[in-house]
Amino acid sequence: MKALMQSQKTVYVLGGYGLIGSACIRALVRDGFSVVGIGRSIDKGKQSNPAIEWREINISTASTQDWRELLSNADIIVNAAGALQNGARDNLIAIHETSIARITEAIGDSGKKFIQISAVGADIQASTDFMRTKARGDQIIMQSKLEWYVLRPSLVIARDAYGGTALLRAASAFPIVNMRIFPEVPVQIVSVDDVADAVVQAASGSIRPKLLTDITADECYAFDQLKTRIRKWLGFPDWRYRFDFPPFLLKAIGTFADILGWFGWRSPLRSNALAVLDTGITGNSSSWISNGGRPCQPLEQVLDTMPATIQERWFSRIYLLVPFSIAILSLFWISSGLIGFYAQQNAQNLLISRGVEPSLAHLFVFGGSVADLLLGLCALAKRTCKSACLAMIGLSLCYVFGSIVIAPDLWLDPMGPMIKVFPGIALSMITLAVLNER
Repeated sequence: MKALMQSQKTVYVLGGYGLIGSACIRALVRDGFSVVGIGRSIDKGKQSNPAIEWREINISTASTQDWRELLSNADIIVNAAGALQNGARDNLIAIHETSIARITEAIGDSGKKFIQISAVGADIQASTDFMRTKARGDQIIMQSKLEWYVLRPSLVIARDAYGGTALLRAASAFPIVNMRIFPEVPVQIVSVDDVADAVVQAASGSIRPKLLTDITADECYAFDQLKTRIRKWLGFPDWRYRFDFPPFLLKAIGTFADILGWFGWRSPLRSNALAVLDTGITGNSSSWISNGGRPCQPLEQVLDTMPATIQERWFSRIYLLVPFSIAILSLFWISSGLIGFYAQQNAQNLLISRGVEPSLAHLFVFGGSVADLLLGLCALAKRTCKSACLAMIGLSLCYVFGSIVIAPDLWLDPMGPMIKVFPGIALSMITLAVLNER
């Protein structure tokens, strides 16, 4: 009977293929709701959960009328969309504030229920624009005529890995040396399943509306203590050494990660994330419990429900290597292009000495240098990195085939210039395989 009743309610989940959004969708479907996922890409949505209907919209730019049309059949809206920092793909004000204002205006006093996934520590006086924009978005909801809930989870632990939970695993898996960053900062965690369960409780009406509350387990850990526990969960041996990261180096990494954000890369090491971690991630679940919410699982129970496998160990070790592999590929191809321009005449003479027409030799050398340079630059941008890796593989194979036809003697060169092409191909293939964030 309960499932039948819930199936009469249609829930639209914004940010439906994100870490929290996808968990909310699974929980809502299990509880009998009819669920529609909302995101920027229907294809990514279907990859995340092919069993439900997906709608595509750009949350940052959608107008009030766009939202009015999209949400006309929704009984309940869950907003699990968000961004950590401004960048090429994200605008915090547009995502956290403007979209909320337009949605609340679009649905007005229609009686729809709105469940906002915010963040512990959201405050208009906070030190980061992430927390400030989150807080202002929360205020817009709370000042509306909607039947609203604002849920603020602490550091989310999940089977999937993205953002903070991915960084925690990678930091815990760092080989040999414990890289200590904010080692004594207090951190509380919450299982993504508990966040999703809180959404289900709100959607089903078992929790009173107009509730602003933190969602968190009660236990508090020093960040280094939490890392050590996650390392044990991953099955890695204890660190042999430790290194206290100097603040200036950490700041430099954050600044570099911020720059990468304007190339489309959403690094969890950006300055906003580091600033949030520096102030601690703690909350108070008393209002949630006093209003009938179920207590959140402690860390040990959460980890017991998701035993680490080889997949977790691989991901944790590879995660921090991805930016290095992209940087190496980009540097290699940019250098190849620049060297080609610098030594253009020597390269042309090499081809001419093997019977290639001078005009054709010039075209090969100049065209190859331009292609190398462009591919190296395209690898730096998230939007074009995948295409660049594919083109790197294709162009490398063309170089291999061309050398066999035109200069087969290069294969016997003691420096192995042609043999070295294959590690580059392998690195391009590996990078291509691990590019997806979700």
